[in-house]
Amino acid sequence: MLHPDWLERAWREFDVSEIRGSRHNPRILEMFKDVGHPGIVRDEVAWCAAFLGACLERTGRRSTRSLMARSYVNWGEGLEIPRIGAIAVLSRGRDPALGHVGFVVGETEDHLFLLGGNQSQRVSVDAFAKSRLIGLRWPPSNPQASNDHGKPPDAVPVVMRPVATAAADPPTVDGDERRAVANEESEIFDRALGHVLQMEGGYSDDPHDPGGPTNKGITLAVYARWVGEVVGDRTRARLISRLKRIPDVLVREIYWTRYWKPAGCRQMPPAVAMMHFDAAVNHGVTGAARLLQRALGVDVDGEIGPETRGALAKSDHLELLVRYAELRRERYRELRHFWRFGRGWLRRVDATLAQSSALISLRAGSPEITSAGHVEDNDDRENGNGDMAMKQTSETTVPDAKWWGQSMTIWGVLVTALATVLPAIGPLIGIDVTGEMVRQIGQQAVEIAQAIGGLVGTLLAIYGRIRATAPIERRLVSLKL
Repeated sequence: MLHPDWLERAWREFDVSEIRGSRHNPRILEMFKDVGHPGIVRDEVAWCAAFLGACLERTGRRSTRSLMARSYVNWGEGLEIPRIGAIAVLSRGRDPALGHVGFVVGETEDHLFLLGGNQSQRVSVDAFAKSRLIGLRWPPSNPQASNDHGKPPDAVPVVMRPVATAAADPPTVDGDERRAVANEESEIFDRALGHVLQMEGGYSDDPHDPGGPTNKGITLAVYARWVGEVVGDRTRARLISRLKRIPDVLVREIYWTRYWKPAGCRQMPPAVAMMHFDAAVNHGVTGAARLLQRALGVDVDGEIGPETRGALAKSDHLELLVRYAELRRERYRELRHFWRFGRGWLRRVDATLAQSSALISLRAGSPEITSAGHVEDNDDRENGNGDMAMKQTSETTVPDAKWWGQSMTIWGVLVTALATVLPAIGPLIGIDVTGEMVRQIGQQAVEIAQAIGGLVGTLLAIYGRIRATAPIERRLVSLKL
């Protein structure tokens, strides 16, 4: 278990800050109440222990209920190695009574990264020198808790990437095997998340996007729910400011908790997990499940159960990915904002298909898909949000270029130009289109021919633009006379 519930509670308070002046943040005052100090009505009182204790109390675990950071030195069970969610007790200055306390979310060789309260007067992630570390603690076993989060997991190294290895609740196996399962899932999840974040890009607020302000694929509404607030006239600007500064560790936590785990990606083959995770982010967890079931040809109910998993185990993964990708394209084309964001969505599907098939190639040596033939010209990049968080602001996989002579768009433009421009400029370059020709077939026939040619050329240009699959490259052409 690498993502304990008390840490998830802690993330919901991220960026909660003290209020300057005579006002006081009610969320900080609530932390004091949760640890048994309702009489404190000022948020300037040191509250790192109150924050940590409140997160524990809200998950059914009794804290020390002290406002002293060092009260946790002998609380719970001791740890030798930092782990995600562990409680780190630090010294503060030379006074043996003072200290600081927070939850471990990462480490480097010399520093621990703690998610803690009262760090620069707010809940944040900051780095602290390991030389200040007094002790590492883990909550004691709690029979009232509804899970096994009270038991320390097998030792798993913590790295700042930005969070430690990622699997939650892996199968009950021996320590070495458990670590191997956790590390493998972490590697797959990190690769899938890296792809999603590349597709999503940074902050955007497209007026045509129903998702509104979004950063790294996380909409303002999702972020607000995560931190336990409601988007309103008074909170909107502040929440947007916090969303713009959302740290990578919190981004990872949200994607893991809201999409990877609920979508069942951890029980899927890596290649399918990659595609399904991206679909869950774009179409919602239930929507992605329905698409997967349609691709497998099983009953579509939006719940991934034994029937779906059985069909998945028997399927040809490469063929499944191709069908899954095509169903996603169909879904995108049904959305009312396809006119605005469609090209970006289709590029994203192709890039995801390429990344997913690469996992099959790496593991089985099978051919890798590089393009599904539905990528639009790469010089137009769109952002969008059709169902949920469908942002795409970054570079995506670019298909192989094609010769301009293979472009129906360019030929359409050439036909249009010849039909409408040549009659006017022909005489200037020695081609008398309107002279003897007109006298032979009549002016009316020429006009009809021009109109038909212009129409055909325009239709070719439009059709070529719609079905464009690759950017244009220059190529030398030799003519022999």
